[in-house]
Amino acid sequence: MNEQSTIFPVNEKTLPQLRIAEVSTCPSIHFFNVDCMDFMRSKPDKYYDLAIVDPPYGLGNKLAHAGNGQNAQSKFSADFKNKNWDNKTPDDEYFIELFRVSKNQIIWGGNYFNLPPCRGFIVWDKMVYIPTMSRIEQAWTSFDKLPQLVQINNNDNNRIHLTQKPVKLYGWCLNRYAKSGMKILDTHGGSMTHAIACDIMGLDLDICEIDPEYFNNGLSKFKIHRLQKTLF
Repeated sequence: MNEQSTIFPVNEKTLPQLRIAEVSTCPSIHFFNVDCMDFMRSKPDKYYDLAIVDPPYGLGNKLAHAGNGQNAQSKFSADFKNKNWDNKTPDDEYFIELFRVSKNQIIWGGNYFNLPPCRGFIVWDKMVYIPTMSRIEQAWTSFDKLPQLVQINNNDNNRIHLTQKPVKLYGWCLNRYAKSGMKILDTHGGSMTHAIACDIMGLDLDICEIDPEYFNNGLSKFKIHRLQKTLF
């Protein structure tokens, strides 16, 4: 299957803040360099079958100034200081829109947000111990299932985003909660590892990232994955 990249058509009336969007079909993965709020407002109710999202946890300076100059947090300290993207959590309007446009949700960092009671939490054991970083992360889900514990190593020296989650973690989630033919949404694409997992599993995804630098770096990471997939 050949990769295609085009400019996604812009409806300025519904997406007044849309700057640029690039689309790659493989099978149907769309990348949007947009404010996710503008993007979600352009979609009808329950347009997506599943949203898997990783919004800011609001940890801010607790992450930006941690570390000893060698670990992953120290590597991204300057980025935190310049962009301040993790200084606060999304407001209620974000979650109202997210629940409006999607039928089911997996929300990483769910323990930091004001969300309804949940039975089906996912707990991710990163299997890496760094004193200034959490050993685990939790995801709130809308699924009435037993809670799940997943152990996937988070030791990636080539990460392009501090809170980057492994492709295998997204693959684990997709394998258990997604089905072929579903429309899936990601509002905070970051390093685009979610897109790589969807491509591997043949699932459709719309993925947004507002920061141009992260968007371009994540898209490059995805294209490298596609090239390697084509070669092998």
